This record gives sequence, C-alpha cells and structure tokens, in this order.
Amino acid sequence: MIRRKNFRYVVADWPVPDATRAIESVGYGHVRGAFERAEVDALRRDLDDVFDRYPPDLRGGRPSADNAEMFRYEAFNRSPAAQGVMADRRILDVVEPLISDDCHVIACTAWRNPPDPSHAPRGQEWHTDAGPHVPRPPGVPWPDDIPYPIFAIAVHVFLADCALEDGPTAVIPGSHRSGLAPPVERQWDEELSFDGEDTTPLLASAGDVAFFASDLWHRRLPPRPGGTGRYFLQINYARRDLAQRVRPTSAVNHTTAEARARATSERDRQLLGLHPERFYDG
Repeated sequence: MIRRKNFRYVVADWPVPDATRAIESVGYGHVRGAFERAEVDALRRDLDDVFDRYPPDLRGGRPSADNAEMFRYEAFNRSPAAQGVMADRRILDVVEPLISDDCHVIACTAWRNPPDPSHAPRGQEWHTDAGPHVPRPPGVPWPDDIPYPIFAIAVHVFLADCALEDGPTAVIPGSHRSGLAPPVERQWDEELSFDGEDTTPLLASAGDVAFFASDLWHRRLPPRPGGTGRYFLQINYARRDLAQRVRPTSAVNHTTAEARARATSERDRQLLGLHPERFYDG
C-alpha cells in the first residue's frame, strides 16, 4: 500500500477493502453488488445515449467498423453518469491504497458486445494491458516479502450479467508478479496457467465491479451460443506518473506545429510525446 507524503510515494499500511488486498496479492479483486439496480439502470441509460449520439471510431487499432461499433471512448466526457461512477468512493476506496490518492483516470471506455458469437469467435488473446512493469527473465520469481508494485488498474462496472456463454474476461491469479508477458505461442489457449494457478473466468452480475492490475495475464473467453452479450464501463486508473490516454496524442499533445514539422522520424515523434495508438488510447 502506498500514499503520497511531501510529493513522494511512501509505503503505508492501514485497513483497506478485501478487494484491495486481493489485487495486490493475486492481481484481481471482485466486489459483488457494489451498485444497486437503480444506479446500474441510470448508468446504462446514459451510456445507451452515448452509443446513439456518438459514432464509433477506429482509434486504438480497431480492425474494422463492426469491431469499433462495440466501443465508445472517453466516456466521462460524454456521460455525466460515467463521470460520477469513476469518482465513486466504492471504487476509489479499493484502488487508491495501491496507486495513491492522487491517481487519475487514463482511459474510460464503454463496452457493448453483442450476443452473436460471430463478432468474436475466439474471444480475445491472452495479454496484459501494460507492462510487465518490472520485467524479468523466466525463472526469476518475485520475492514474497515485497508486495508487487501496482501501476495501473482496470475496473469493470458491469451493466449486465456476464455468464460463461457471454465470453467473460478470464484471468490467471498471480501472473501479475511474473515479470513476463503471456507466451505468444499459447495466446489463444482457453486454458493457461502460471505458477500452478489456472484460468479463472470473471463471472458477474449487473452491479458488480471487477478490478485487475495492468500486468495481470487476462483475455476474453470465446462467447458461446445462448449468451446475451456483455455491457460494462471500463475505467483505467493509474499512478499520477503515468500519462492520460483518454485521447490519442495526435489529438492532444504539448507540441507546436513547428516542432512537429521538425520531427522527421518515428523516433523523433515519440520523443515529442506523439506515440502510436495502443490499448489505453480511448
């Protein structure tokens, strides 16, 4: 657990929610029934309106218009309800002890996956959202007496029940401590393990909130016939030191036209902070 003191992170320990301890120890946590049905319905109505009013875009490397249709980025800019939820203490009380009480939102995206499995017949491959933040060679374990540092946390606020047929997110407990990315040769395996821990699907009910560290190995399992689709608000919180990615750097940056004109290579552009779009750019 950390907090800011004199503008520096310091280690601290105080009573925290069980989900906070779980994120630190196994990489993910789950708070069931965090939001009441009326709150879920209000957020869902607001995000339905966002989907109606704003067209999809292809940022973040979306492969097709059909794929992009399932997402709406920068949700807190477009939905007062989403902005309210991301500041809710029921979420902040879980994430702040891990990434400090000056953490900020680096991405905020509404996900609405249709029930037809054809939109993602294999689900999504095993991946991490970022990191590993402390990369290590295989076979070098993280010491048990040092809590693994958390830099960014994904939060899923479920607006609909998510069963196995819906293609839930699956995680591998403890894999956030591996110092490794998931093995590329097994990125589509439905069953994967790390250090004796097997694949765990995050089944949820509307109103639940799931949390997982950005280093955690996770994927979407393949949706199956009979599912009803997925609907959730994903909010990514990070330490203050990590830049926001709510809009791509091509749209929001600190550069002048003259400086951009002088950047004649991709590396020149990166040094100016003009990066290719990646996962958080939404």
